[in-house]
Amino acid sequence: MAADLVLSQLHYMVPEESKHGTFVGRIAQDLGLQISDINARRLRIVSKDDTDYFQVNLQNGILFVNKMIDREQLCPKTNVCIIQLEIILDKPVQIHHVDVEIEDINDNYPIFSSNEFKLFIVESRLPGSRFPLEGAVDADVGTNSIRNYELSASEYFALDIQTYTQKSKSVQLVLKKILDREQIACHTLAFTAYDGGNPKLSATAELIITVQDVNDNAPAFDKSFYTVNLLENSLKGTVVTKLNATDLDEGENGEVIYAFNKVVPQEVTSRFSIEKHTGIIRVMGEVDFESYNIFEIEVDAVDKGQYALAGHCKVIVNIIDLNDNPPEMTVTSLNVPVPEDISVGSVVAVISVHDRDSGLNGKVNCHISKTVPFKIKSTLREYFSLIVDGDLDREKVSEYEIEIIATDEGLPSFSVSKLIKVQISDVNDNSPTFIQVSETITIKENNPPGSHVYTVSASDSDISQNSFITYSIIDSSIDGIPISSFISINPENGKVFALLSFDHEQVSYFKCQVKASDAGLPPLSSNLTVNIFIADINDNAPIILTPFSNSESKMTELVSKSAKEGHLVTKIKAIDADSGYNAWISYGFKDLTQNVPFAIGRQTGEITVIRPLTELDGNEYKLTILLKDHGEPEMSATLTIAIILVESGQDLPLERKTYPNRKDDEFPDANIYLIMAICLISTVFLITLIVYTVLRWQKYTQEISALKQHNFCPSIAGSWTYSQQRQYKVCLSGGPPKNDLILFTPNYPQALVDDTVSKNGSLTSEVAGQVRFY
Repeated sequence: MAADLVLSQLHYMVPEESKHGTFVGRIAQDLGLQISDINARRLRIVSKDDTDYFQVNLQNGILFVNKMIDREQLCPKTNVCIIQLEIILDKPVQIHHVDVEIEDINDNYPIFSSNEFKLFIVESRLPGSRFPLEGAVDADVGTNSIRNYELSASEYFALDIQTYTQKSKSVQLVLKKILDREQIACHTLAFTAYDGGNPKLSATAELIITVQDVNDNAPAFDKSFYTVNLLENSLKGTVVTKLNATDLDEGENGEVIYAFNKVVPQEVTSRFSIEKHTGIIRVMGEVDFESYNIFEIEVDAVDKGQYALAGHCKVIVNIIDLNDNPPEMTVTSLNVPVPEDISVGSVVAVISVHDRDSGLNGKVNCHISKTVPFKIKSTLREYFSLIVDGDLDREKVSEYEIEIIATDEGLPSFSVSKLIKVQISDVNDNSPTFIQVSETITIKENNPPGSHVYTVSASDSDISQNSFITYSIIDSSIDGIPISSFISINPENGKVFALLSFDHEQVSYFKCQVKASDAGLPPLSSNLTVNIFIADINDNAPIILTPFSNSESKMTELVSKSAKEGHLVTKIKAIDADSGYNAWISYGFKDLTQNVPFAIGRQTGEITVIRPLTELDGNEYKLTILLKDHGEPEMSATLTIAIILVESGQDLPLERKTYPNRKDDEFPDANIYLIMAICLISTVFLITLIVYTVLRWQKYTQEISALKQHNFCPSIAGSWTYSQQRQYKVCLSGGPPKNDLILFTPNYPQALVDDTVSKNGSLTSEVAGQVRFY
């Protein structure tokens, strides 16, 4: 692979201006070569910029200086100066990167642009006022460049040095106390610059400060320091920035004119201009990053007063390098297809990327254009690896088209892309799946046995036999009956069939589990819960509960002729075994042709007198009562009732039956004897109970004392649902013994049961047979 060609990287350092033959490093020894391999493998040295500053002694493998190097000439704009070499060996071919860093020496003095600088300062300037000074320049870099400035002793002036960037220092003259032109009209000071070399080198210029006596407000900029970024090759007329200065004076003394300070060098004035009335700085010449990557511009804002005052600011213009070389990308190895169970971190491909630019423009980053379970990882200087970064699933994606994009960090950046196809091989790792974990279906009762009621469907994203699905019902039971007696399923297509005709009044709901299995080895499966509701249809007619009814659904009622309007004759009660609207019963007279003095409540079934009875009314009325439910289709039952009108006080026949909620106008004598008999029997029972209690009291007391040591309260052992069972609960906890009877009643309305029992003493066998409990 290409990665084997680039084996190592060496880094050496040598001072600038080293003489020919100066020792740099033992290149053969550092590369692990024998002296005999140097000529046998044809070792040679190549410089990327085709210079011959260094050579290798083929006799001893030492890298030495071939000719003297001037760092300031070789790298005038950078702090770190590196010459890149390639050591090439043949048989086999190997390439080694060697970087030789040229160390700066302090061989340049600081230099001022002039031996003297003249400043004019108004005497009214306040202490703390600042005046920019032109600093010195030094061709050296690092610690050998300019590090400090000094000013000769003065009670009026001092220096303030600010470092804004690595290359930029702002030197300002600070006024310490108010000037007095009448006392001292001119100040002469020594301005000295020092570098950081050893020994230190310095340069001195003379500051001649002339004190002026006029205007008392100088223009002031919004900021004393501006930083601006500007693209190289910007067109002529491009706005760099807009400065703003204000003057508190009025008239001409407040009018501001902008101009470059006289200390601004020619390389600035040849490339930039400033509009004197607006303060807009524009590009007027060629801006090239390779020539100058930063400009320091001193700007003055001068008013139009008789003795003009000026405000000052510094503008730092950083030139942004443009990128002009795209990266080059090569795929050196590719391992496909990739199994879907491959481990995360496995290498799929190795990619080589190179960019001929330098700095950020030559720094290349690789990434993948879209979200895939792969990632790019940098391995060696110019090499990247495509590795697995997530779980692969062939059933979701069988092939990935991975677009790898190499982008440098230039502005604007250049990029190149390459498309790599990675196939995924299959393993059996998917079980059949249902769309939902549960389904709810409804089957109407009285369905034909064997009818198709539902179809379940599962899917398997595997292929071949791994995706062949069969269906089955998991064994379970309903009230002890196997679920297979109720429904069945076709194992191939998932169709569910009802094996019997369901009755909502017996079974209203049950559920089952459907299992879907594939044919893989081993087989995989999943379950679906099917909730089956049996929908009610109107298949039960209303059933009359009145105790007066016989097999022919007939009854007789007696009404006194003196009954008033609203008098309750009787109340018809019925039930319907259906549910909902199918069980909602309404009452009404059927085929009512004559003018009868009675009416029936549509919802209550109460028959009442609706007008006073007269001699013209007949002695007997035969009425047919129609009981209808609200189902579709409607079902009904009929009851024939004979109402006989009798005189007040007339004895009623024995067959008459009494309702507990009926209001009679007369209280029969027979009831008095009944009440007297009940009272006598109750008295005898009460006396017997008292005697029995006294006799048993002592025995109970002993039992209670014994039970206090073992308090217990057994719970009910069951419930009464489909049959009439009575459960007892005895709780002994230190008090008198009690027998608590808990009776669970069926779901009849309480009033209906009370009324029925009071008339007949118990439910008729016919009625009990028609009632279902839930």
